[in-house]
Amino acid sequence: MLFVEKQGKMALEHWVNQVTDKFIRNTIINDEFMEFMKENTLPYQSLMAYYRCAIMEIETKFKVLNEQFSLQYDRNPIETIKTRLKSQEGIMKKLKKKNLPLTVESIEENIRDVAGVRVVCSFPEDIYLLADCLLEQDDILLIQKKDYIQNPKESGYRSLHLIVEVPIFLQNEKRPMKVEIQLRTIAMDFWASLEHKLRYKKNIKPEEAVRLAEELEECARISAQLDYKMQEIRNRIQKEEQDS
Repeated sequence: MLFVEKQGKMALEHWVNQVTDKFIRNTIINDEFMEFMKENTLPYQSLMAYYRCAIMEIETKFKVLNEQFSLQYDRNPIETIKTRLKSQEGIMKKLKKKNLPLTVESIEENIRDVAGVRVVCSFPEDIYLLADCLLEQDDILLIQKKDYIQNPKESGYRSLHLIVEVPIFLQNEKRPMKVEIQLRTIAMDFWASLEHKLRYKKNIKPEEAVRLAEELEECARISAQLDYKMQEIRNRIQKEEQDS
């Protein structure tokens, strides 16, 4: 009984220490950011507005492609489009991790994923089709491409990542802005969302964490098989329709 109480007390102390450390880190980050914002409010807000404009440009391009495919092929390759702007805390943490200065210029030059667009597709083929269609447009510049579908991460994560540069047109200038694009299927998105929630649960024993990681990777393989099986069925249906 005393051993159980002692273990419980140690676990509570460990949790309190974790919460305290997190609070201190966040307080330092927030204090630094507040100091930065005092001197750079307008430049920072302008930069975030530019990123929002870039997101709208990319989102519109995908919506146009989806509409074209609907008219031309009677199907929509895109299920959903999600967008996000990186939080102030996320920007600060990334700058600190890379040991970069906290300036508006540093944010724009060094952080490529401030603006994010996630495109959820029906089938794996649609991912590459949409990516090719986007990259063929003459105002899109490819900065970086990472194919985690052909080369999944150790965790099992699958997705196609693109960093692109797209121009936004302001009152007196054309300004190139970077946007991170993630393209994935419904199954990939489902797995990634749940994996993120499950992997970062606290107070899991190391040996159990290893087993859970293996099971999550197995789930990723199963979801990938499902993707390609559904795609095969879709292709067979299309062939039957064309032959009839």
